[in-house]
Amino acid sequence: MNVSIKHRFKFLLLIFCIGLQYQPVSAADLLSKATSDRGLSVHSEGLLIKAIENIKNNNTEKAIKDLESLIKVNPDFKAAQIMYADMILARSQQITDFGNISNASFEHISALRDEVQARWNYYKSPADRDKIPSSLIQINTKQEHILVVDSSRSRLFLFKNQDSVPILIKDFYVTIGKNGTGKYIEGDQKTPVGVYFVTGFINPDELPDLYGDGAFPIDYPNVWDQRHGRTGYGIWLHGTPSSTYSRPPKDSNGCVIVSNNDLNALSAFIDEGHTPMIITDTINWISKKEWKKRQADYKVLVEKWRKDWESKDVNLYLSHYSKEYSGLGKDYKSWVKYKRRVNPSKKFIKVNLSNTSMFLYPGEKQQLLVVTFIQDYVSDNFKRRFTKRQYWRMEKDGQWRIIYEGVVS
Repeated sequence: MNVSIKHRFKFLLLIFCIGLQYQPVSAADLLSKATSDRGLSVHSEGLLIKAIENIKNNNTEKAIKDLESLIKVNPDFKAAQIMYADMILARSQQITDFGNISNASFEHISALRDEVQARWNYYKSPADRDKIPSSLIQINTKQEHILVVDSSRSRLFLFKNQDSVPILIKDFYVTIGKNGTGKYIEGDQKTPVGVYFVTGFINPDELPDLYGDGAFPIDYPNVWDQRHGRTGYGIWLHGTPSSTYSRPPKDSNGCVIVSNNDLNALSAFIDEGHTPMIITDTINWISKKEWKKRQADYKVLVEKWRKDWESKDVNLYLSHYSKEYSGLGKDYKSWVKYKRRVNPSKKFIKVNLSNTSMFLYPGEKQQLLVVTFIQDYVSDNFKRRFTKRQYWRMEKDGQWRIIYEGVVS
């Protein structure tokens, strides 16, 4: 019996390339900890991985018990349900693939297999919690947490602002668009890549069940998307239908989706209007030492612009602007004309920047930096305070220049 079962489950090892480094714990221990929204997600995934570990070690009956425990505590975990059905079927007959259910489509089975694969792959190679995504250059005091989505790993990472240093504190399995990333037009079922900000929260009572326990809209299309003719709307971070625990890695119309349990856990860390959400194809993780050096370099860039503005040397100031600049209602030519007229007329100019954040914008052929700050401008005859956002681009001559700036409402 054991030899037969071992042969029947050989396909699982081949399909998922098992080689997980996972600290074994008992199913009872995992179940006892599943007492909170986040706990359910963590321990559901833990039980799934433990089941596969038992398959790897030819403990198939133990794996079946793990999956029985999992679907008992989380009956809406469809990927676990189909694995459990496969293993029960294998007791009585030969099975040759994942998902031996006659009334399920190939696309449905394949999507669930992709989900299990994505979850296992992350546990085989988890994020190094001592490293920082290279896109997180500087975070301001109002940004207590930052969300970073790595679409290639089907993972959302939650960072805490700890004395202005981003510290990874949690990670979550996510679903993105059916056609991947790189959203360009409305209806393309792709998830945008870029630097976005959460703009609010939509209560589940105002939404169809499809969106689960609510939705956090982001500001797609932002000014950079609009400049490039990217269309569409309604890109949200939201939950799953009430009868569905999680969805396959590519199963949305462009939104980023987490389980309802994870959405409820995340909601405590999201500050509407302030929390950044960076969506990228792949995260480049760097050491804290390298991160500090890069941060210092980018700070110099913005500080030089500020000082050159205060100097009233118009040529120095305008050297920071791209000839493709547009912003504040002006293109480059009208901006140059305006500044050459206004700046020399001032007796003095004082510019103070505070609450500055900087993020490298992913997915662009030329490097792009998004800088947001509160600007206090004072001259002999004018005073103004507002939040400004700039987009700096690395141009062909190797110099960073401002290609857009505008007021953040």
